[in-house]
Amino acid sequence: MQNNPAKKAIVIGAGVAGLAAAIRLQVMGYSVTVFEKNAYPGGKLSDFELNGYRFDAGPSLFTRPQLIEELFAFAGEPIEAYFSYERVPVACNYFYEDGTVIHAYADHEKFAAELQAKTNEPAENLHRYLNQSEKAYQNIATVFLEYSLHKMQTIVKAPIFKAVRTLRWPYLFQSLNQYNQRAFKSAKLVQLFNRYATYNGSNPYKAPAMLSLIPHLEHNEGTFYPKGGMISITNALYQLALKKGVVFQFDSKVQKIIHAQNTVKGVVVNEQNIMADIVVSNMDIYFTYNQLLGNPIKAAKVLKQERSSSAFIFYWGINKSFPQLDLHNIFFSEQYEQEFQSLFKTGKPFEDPTVYINITSKREPSVQAPEGKENWFVMVNAPANKGQDWHAIQAFYKQAILKKISRLLGEDIEPLIEVEDMLSPVTIEAKTASYMGSLYGTSSNSKGAAFMRHPNFSNTTKGLYFVGGSVHPGGGIPLCLSSAAIAANLVGTPTKAAH
Repeated sequence: MQNNPAKKAIVIGAGVAGLAAAIRLQVMGYSVTVFEKNAYPGGKLSDFELNGYRFDAGPSLFTRPQLIEELFAFAGEPIEAYFSYERVPVACNYFYEDGTVIHAYADHEKFAAELQAKTNEPAENLHRYLNQSEKAYQNIATVFLEYSLHKMQTIVKAPIFKAVRTLRWPYLFQSLNQYNQRAFKSAKLVQLFNRYATYNGSNPYKAPAMLSLIPHLEHNEGTFYPKGGMISITNALYQLALKKGVVFQFDSKVQKIIHAQNTVKGVVVNEQNIMADIVVSNMDIYFTYNQLLGNPIKAAKVLKQERSSSAFIFYWGINKSFPQLDLHNIFFSEQYEQEFQSLFKTGKPFEDPTVYINITSKREPSVQAPEGKENWFVMVNAPANKGQDWHAIQAFYKQAILKKISRLLGEDIEPLIEVEDMLSPVTIEAKTASYMGSLYGTSSNSKGAAFMRHPNFSNTTKGLYFVGGSVHPGGGIPLCLSSAAIAANLVGTPTKAAH
């Protein structure tokens, strides 16, 4: 009989942050069980196949692979046995209504030459912008991404003074759009770098210029492609978790978090009480409070912050190959500011949406799609779900998208669609428990948004922690991985078992 059994930890949800948190806690000495309401791991980072076309269902951009490498190193496992990736030579192709096409080369000199040729933007403006973006990221973002902003004992460990020295007034008192207008002469470049606000579901005309550090990830560190598509990230983390001994219970929806005397006690699953010393919720923080903790007052406080945008996604199997397209492609709206007004003010679909197309068959032909054909992941930013008629909006968006890309590619796209599926804010909420279908929880449409995100721990319930895109430090794969690391550090190494 074991005299000192491991302390028990329960993770609610097998999204990227939940998987990473489970791995870290298991390695730290906890006995970890993950409960997932779906039949598969990954949350938004899942995939499916239609008649030979394979589609990543959710996130399509891969940056900061070192975070996954660090997780494998932490677990003491060779990443090569689980996961491989490559840097892509072109971060994105940008299409404008006047026919201009900009290739955002990974090589800075090539990118600068491209911009000078296509927009007459002086090369030094790009170099200055990206150098400042790198400096801001290295000195400021690390504080947000590696430390809890809500516990003094962790903040004192952070390089605060270095961050403060780097902090510039425009980061806080200018919008991203205002900052970019001062950085570039070309309106096309302003629009190109404004789009990085959408990386956390925000409005570049309201979000702070601090978001100008995001381009560092894509243009300085690089954009990458994981072999096998984005689902390979989920598969690698899941297999690593299994290797370390994490137990998974799929088709198992957590009904309630049990707590008493200001301490977490476990969860209720299938009407059964399952006790634990630690509970980590990878569920949207709103639903965690409203459904699992039965605390509508705290849930309502979460909603005081503006929700992030959502997305409408079409998955199209295209019976043709388009050489002018690459892995990532953006077809810009000609009325960019009005598009964000629709997203965040009126909540209505915009007639000229910016369209993003991801095509993984560009990196793995014949693997991701049948020979000579392409798998298009076609996404537009959409307002959060407030009860709109999404069936009508689906038809509206499809026609707007087809009209736009057919015009800019010079070919009628609709007859080329062999298979189709779709994802709306309603189905995003249903499948991933993201309240209102918001992809990133709350937006960053205010100066203090980074400080107002919910912490990775409970102030009132000992042993309860939170990870994922709806809490600190935010949404997207890199930030979700960071949230798991922050939460695990807050939990700390177990000392003795309570059971």
